[in-house]
Amino acid sequence: MGIYPALGISATGLAAQRLRMDVIANNLANVDSTTAVGEAYRRKVVVMSEAPNGTQFRIPRPAGDTSAGTGGDLHGVDVQQIAEDGSDLRRVYDPGNPLADAKGYVTKPNVNPVTEMVDMVAASRSYQANVTAFEATKNMAKEALRLLR
Repeated sequence: MGIYPALGISATGLAAQRLRMDVIANNLANVDSTTAVGEAYRRKVVVMSEAPNGTQFRIPRPAGDTSAGTGGDLHGVDVQQIAEDGSDLRRVYDPGNPLADAKGYVTKPNVNPVTEMVDMVAASRSYQANVTAFEATKNMAKEALRLLR
């Protein structure tokens, strides 16, 4: 196993978690964005999976690890898409609002700030775990070079 694939796998995790934090920040920025009568911003989520075979970063999966079902090599993280959350939009009674429907209800986004903050903490911790793995790999390479001198 080389050092570069391990660094690359950590880098894919860093990029995916950074994108996840960007999407969460966008959700929080649009927590009250109503676009038209009966329409509002829909919460976005990042859909990730294990990177497919053939990616440039590949390290052998540890013996006995069948977490992916088929075994094989590890390839890092791949962002599949940024999808819209299909949950119902909120309806708030506000008959004075110009975007209210005939019954006086304004459609609001399906963004819950508490959920978004919990997701932000989880993404931040995942990002930090990838930084730690990257630093550990870098330190191992540095130590190996020091021993060769």
